[in-house]
Amino acid sequence: MTDVSVRTARSEDGPALGVVQASAWRAAYQGVLPEVALEPFDPEVLAAGWGHAAAHPPSSRHTVLVACAEAKPVGFAAVVPAQDPDLDEDALELTILVVAPAEQRKGHASRLLAAAVEHARGQGAGVLVMWVLEPDAPLREFLETAGWAVDGARRDLELDEHGAQRVRQWRLHTDVEEDATEA
Repeated sequence: MTDVSVRTARSEDGPALGVVQASAWRAAYQGVLPEVALEPFDPEVLAAGWGHAAAHPPSSRHTVLVACAEAKPVGFAAVVPAQDPDLDEDALELTILVVAPAEQRKGHASRLLAAAVEHARGQGAGVLVMWVLEPDAPLREFLETAGWAVDGARRDLELDEHGAQRVRQWRLHTDVEEDATEA
């Protein structure tokens, strides 16, 4: 059995995270989103961003979590303060949850999701939200199976610089407050 874990990202994880994101998003969205929307997913560009995010989180509320098989990063999630004006100021947002295509269905996403909820709880958040692309039924179903629900908020994401191509996103949420009887 492979040794699996979730840990906080380190700057040297950047290249692996760039590859994971590029390959996971291409696999998930090829044929779903227009090619112009997939072009920016260059592993090297993504690597620099994730390496920086891991090394320099702007606050304790920001984190990048890495799922590992043995020592190899195979997936990751990022949590940041939520920016939606209708949410409480303590709300956090899961901005990304991805697992390399060859490593999917091995429990990595569930471990990442649990770690993200624990991080949110540890930061005093009452709710954790995530925006999900309307065509991303697998991610939405995964979150709903884990107890998340659509909260009614939606927005259109522009896929090109002219706003001619858009995709709808739905916001899902989960309550992360610990039950007072558990404390």
